[in-house]
Amino acid sequence: MSLALVTGKRAVLEAIRAGAVDEVVIARGARRGQGLRDLLEAAEEAQVRVREVPRERLDAMADPGEHRGVVARVRAEAVRATLGEHDLAVFGFADDAIVVVLDGVDDPQNLGAAARSAEAAGAAMLVTRTRRAAPVSPAAIRASAGALAHLPHARVANIARAIGRLQEAGFTVVGLDGGAPETVYETPCPAGRVALVVGSEGTGMSRLVRERCDALVALPLRGKIDSLNAAASLAAVLYAWVLPTRGGWSGG
Repeated sequence: MSLALVTGKRAVLEAIRAGAVDEVVIARGARRGQGLRDLLEAAEEAQVRVREVPRERLDAMADPGEHRGVVARVRAEAVRATLGEHDLAVFGFADDAIVVVLDGVDDPQNLGAAARSAEAAGAAMLVTRTRRAAPVSPAAIRASAGALAHLPHARVANIARAIGRLQEAGFTVVGLDGGAPETVYETPCPAGRVALVVGSEGTGMSRLVRERCDALVALPLRGKIDSLNAAASLAAVLYAWVLPTRGGWSGG
């Protein structure tokens, strides 16, 4: 069994709730604020061992600027993606399910933030590439505030082919593309199952992925900057464009 470290109160709490934690280690004398009290209560309910150690020892385990007084030893296989391309065809999606597809997002912080937005919006699944993309690392789990411990996650070798699987499962696939001829203000969100595709910050979606999408939409920008990062774009489109058509909710 392989173990990974997850840091930060929120990420550790969600990892406990997901049943992924073997042990929680906290800094001796850490302030018992509400966040830590909730974490310790969850650990007790889940019968997860909690140890207090000198802060110097915790600093040796994880970056002092990241652990915030709490580190969890997590079973990596409990939060690592366990789904593959074949699962896209057989997964029990709801009629109005949302799937988020990340094409080449290679920053763990962006992966985690995107997963957090997707899970909070009720997405049924996250789909990412197995190569040239951010892995499900402790940094990504922490950035996701634990969302990666809950959100079904399929890692696939070929995003364009995975999009085809989703289309066969009844999804309308919409790519977020700054060069699209119409914005989310001008194009209504499709009814039924929708998959949102977000590309990397540098190059966007690959040509093949863009061509496989059923539609492309842009997020209008009124300021001086010409782009948002992938996670910010995803959050804006989920909450301003997709969820309003579903009464603010999407099932899995």
